[in-house]
Order: sequence, then C-alpha cells, then structure tokens
Amino acid sequence: MATYNLRVCHLYGNLLNTYGDNGNLLLLEFYAKQLGIDFSIDIVSIYEEFNADDFDLIFFGGGQDYEQVIVSKDIQTKKQELTKYIEDDGVVLAICGGFQLLGEYYIGAQGEKIEGIHAMPHYTLSQDNNRFIGDIEIYNEEFDETYLGFENHNGTTFLGEGEKPLGIVKKGYGNNGKDQTEGVVYKNVIGSYFHGPLLAKNKNLALRILNMATEKKYNQTFSLTDLKD
Repeated sequence: MATYNLRVCHLYGNLLNTYGDNGNLLLLEFYAKQLGIDFSIDIVSIYEEFNADDFDLIFFGGGQDYEQVIVSKDIQTKKQELTKYIEDDGVVLAICGGFQLLGEYYIGAQGEKIEGIHAMPHYTLSQDNNRFIGDIEIYNEEFDETYLGFENHNGTTFLGEGEKPLGIVKKGYGNNGKDQTEGVVYKNVIGSYFHGPLLAKNKNLALRILNMATEKKYNQTFSLTDLKD
C-alpha cells in the first residue's frame, strides 16, 4: 500500500492534449509509484464543478483553437475556485493553452481577444503568419537546472508582476522571442510552452513538481536518487 496519496485534477483532459501533453501525467504517475505515492487522476471538464479542496495537483494541457475557445468560456465558472487553489499554493503544471488561460487573456488566430481567468498577470498576443517551432533549451538559475524540450506555438506571452520565468532561453524562442524568458513560475504554478511532453527529458523537474505537492500535503520531499530512469 502506498504511503502517500496525491489527488490529481486533469483539467479538461478530454479536450486538451496537443502534441501528447498528457504524457506529462503518465511520467508523473510513473515516478510517483517509485516514491510510494498513490497517484489518483480525475478529469474535470466542461459543465463540471472544480472544488479547490479536492485536489493536490492540477495538470492543464493545451489544445487547438476550437477546443480552447470552448474551454475559455467554461473555465470562467471555475475561476473563483481555481484562483483560490493557486493562491493557497496549490500545485499546477500548465502547458501552452493552459498556461495562457491562467493569465489575463490571449489573442486568438483571428485576432479575437479570449479571456483567461486573471489568476496570474501574464497575457498573450498572436503572431502574424509565424510560429515558434524547434528544439529549446532553458536554464533555471534558482535551481541550477537545465531543461530540454520542443516548442511549437503561435502565441507570444509576456510575464507580469510577481511572476518569474521557468528558465532563461539558451536555445530557441521561449515565451515571446524577445526577452529570453520561457514559461512561468508563480507560487506553486509552473507554466511552459514545452510540448512533447515537457517532462520527458526533465526528470529533475518532474521530481520538483511531485515534491511541491508532497511537501505541502505531508511535509515530505524526495531526491533524484529515489528515482529510476
């Protein structure tokens, strides 16, 4: 029997899974089992209630424009509880569209302004006839860690007050191709444009996410030596 239990919300998991983003949950579950953590996943989707007290970790992936517009409307009904969860140091991993929707707004492919939930102060604009595509490498100075992956996004995101980047771009484009930032860290929220999925090449980051959740719930953390490849 597992010593620990993490209750995981896969936010809109039946709608948002661009470029295999759901693989992040598979990797977290794989490593959680090695650490003796029971990793129970529930999808919370459109027309369903989200309760901040029900979960220890949220995964929020990205999708195509059609699905994201549907999600952007429904998520307003979950705004209060999601904001409460985030401000109470709830752990979130948000990729691409999920990252964007936690912020103020993003501009869609047709120039329309699509509201986020305003839980975080970043915002996202749209490029004209261009995408940021390719391998990416970023460096997180706080943890002295390098993260490798692949990016493919039209949006250009600009961080706001109180937000830090997940890393500084060493190769690739990052959030906007201008300020060398990639992703976001705010409280226990991690957002990124890495697809493919993000955690496939970054076991140290997967452990960090699990540790944020187990430290908050159990005052317990683990080390990389506890994990197998």
